[in-house]
Formats: sequence, C-alpha cells, structure tokens
Amino acid sequence: MNALTDEEQLDGLKSFFKKYGSAMMSGILIALIAFFGWEYWQKKTLADNQIQTAKVQQLMDDAKAAADNPNAFATLAASADKIVKEDPNSIQALQAQMVMARLAYDKNDYATAERELKKVENSSLKDAGLLQIVKIRLADAQLAQKKFDEALKTLATVTEPAFKATAEEAKGDVYVAKNDIENAKKSYQAAWNALIERKQERQILQIKLESVGVLVDDPQLERPILATQVDES
Repeated sequence: MNALTDEEQLDGLKSFFKKYGSAMMSGILIALIAFFGWEYWQKKTLADNQIQTAKVQQLMDDAKAAADNPNAFATLAASADKIVKEDPNSIQALQAQMVMARLAYDKNDYATAERELKKVENSSLKDAGLLQIVKIRLADAQLAQKKFDEALKTLATVTEPAFKATAEEAKGDVYVAKNDIENAKKSYQAAWNALIERKQERQILQIKLESVGVLVDDPQLERPILATQVDES
C-alpha cells in the first residue's frame, strides 16, 4: 500500500474532525462537567461559604432550564459575574465562569467562551488541577477562533503531569489546523505515550495518529470503533 502524502494525511484528519468534531467536543465538555462537577465542588466547600455554593447551584439550575432560551445568557452572565466579584479566587467563581463558558461554547460563541474563561485563568485558587482544566478549555475556544498561536501559548502553560496527554493531544489538533503535520505527529505521539503509561482510553487518539500516517501498536485494544476511512461522497 502506497504511503499517503502529507497533504492527503491532513485532508484525512480534517475530514475526520468535520465528521466527528462537534460530537467529540460536546462529549469532552460533558465529561469534564460530570467529572469535575457538583460533587467535586461540594466536597471542597467549607461551611463558611455555603451561601456562595448555593448561588452556583442556582446558576447551574438556571442555565439548564434556559438551555433553549437565547435571551437568557445576559441574565445568567450577570449572576455569574456577581459570584466572581464577591470572591474572584474562590472555587465557586471558577465554576461559575466554566458554566458560562460552556453555555457560550454550546451556541458556537467562542469569543465569549474565551472571555469568560480568561476571567479566572490567572486565579490564585490553590487547586492546580482545576486551573489546568480552565486553560485547556481556553485553548479549545482559541482554536475554534483560529487563534492558533494563542492556543499553543495557552497549552504551554498546562504543566501538571495528570493533564499532559490532554494538552499534547490538543496541541496536535492545533498543529493540524495550522497544516503543520510534523509537529502534529510529535504532539499526538507524546499524548499517546502518556496515555499508554497511564492505561487510559485512547481510541480517538489512535484514529488521529493513523490519520496523520502514524500507526501505533496497542495490544490492549481492538481496532477503533469509529471508521478511519474518509467519506468521499
């Protein structure tokens, strides 16, 4: 079988993103909200800030109720900003802005998502993991706006080992968008190595690697469940 050219490899991966990208991103966002969601914040909340916690819960409830109301964002944003102003470096402030960023992202308003996340990007909250998540989501919003260099700069600040694979995969996505296939390969491979070491789910990454011409051997997994062939119809 003839090797694909760099241009063919890039076209293949971009076709994959076009076909599965929105579903993947929604899944990632939902998973993050679920994993780093309400139970997590409840465990970290002390009795003396239960009022603020209740406000965030109300914001989340209101956001869910207003999901199909395009005019509700301004009201929700005002509520989130009030929570942030009362204690900019609190867990509640960070969660409120992540809720608003997700709402903006869901309606393809990536500039607003970026703005909301930047409000807490440099929080002095002593929780490195949560702040790394903010930076990864910020890079997603920047990539969606084709701010490639800004996205790479943001991802360079994701230094916690637990988030290495996520950051490297995101860098690979940025490089693909920049038509830089060689750096995309390097980033995807770095992400793959990290996931192999931690024995984490990696089927989507396997597809991305194959799409840029890198075949990886993973005896622990069967072939990816998603087809890697480009739909030429």
